[in-house]
Amino acid sequence: MSRAPPLAWAALLALLGVFLVAPGRFAPLFQPFAPGDTPPIYAQTPLLTLALNHLLLVAAATLTAAAIALGLAVAATRPAGRDVLPFARSVARIGQTFPPVAVLALAVPIFGFGAVPTLIALVLYGLLPIFETALTGLDGLDPALMEAARGMGMTDRQRFLRVELPLALPMILSGIRLAAVIGLATATIGSTVAASTLGEVIISGLLTGNTAYVLQGGLVVSALALLIDAGFRHVERGAARRAGFRS
Repeated sequence: MSRAPPLAWAALLALLGVFLVAPGRFAPLFQPFAPGDTPPIYAQTPLLTLALNHLLLVAAATLTAAAIALGLAVAATRPAGRDVLPFARSVARIGQTFPPVAVLALAVPIFGFGAVPTLIALVLYGLLPIFETALTGLDGLDPALMEAARGMGMTDRQRFLRVELPLALPMILSGIRLAAVIGLATATIGSTVAASTLGEVIISGLLTGNTAYVLQGGLVVSALALLIDAGFRHVERGAARRAGFRS
């Protein structure tokens, strides 16, 4: 899907933008899926507002998870940090041990309803894919390259910033991409605890039996996931070319 022509992605982005800004124009398409005289377009909260809130929540969670996971991966791949690996891997796996729904149930009594419990769940859920890909990228570098960098007189910091990080970046970005796409889908459950996400549209449709609402929420989330996945893959290919690899 990410190999589709740029024009196709531009068309999808334009279509999504028009729908979010002026969803009423698409009412005839969704009317057959709306029961009775129910409005075919969700209007309780503007779809554009929900989409922006959804994206901001996922972006904040992905950036936070990336910072934590990369820190753990870097620490675990340093010569003095090999003993850190089991602990780092255990921390990264916390999110996979507890389903997002369970995290929400535990977080709501402490933080209350809203975006915070959802943010916590998304951060925990995004740790493992970023950590494992970063660990693979940093740990799988050619030792000869590292030795050559040392022979050039580079410090540990210089080797990391100029050699290790650029070479491992494509792999790291693939983990961040995976976490972002998973987060986009998972964030919909945040609306069960009053977080402002596109899940509000889907849940409203399920509660009222309005398939049109379910379709709107699901299609917008799917379009966003496809666009973000394609954008990350484009950046990954660029990073791979700069690192001297073919994507």
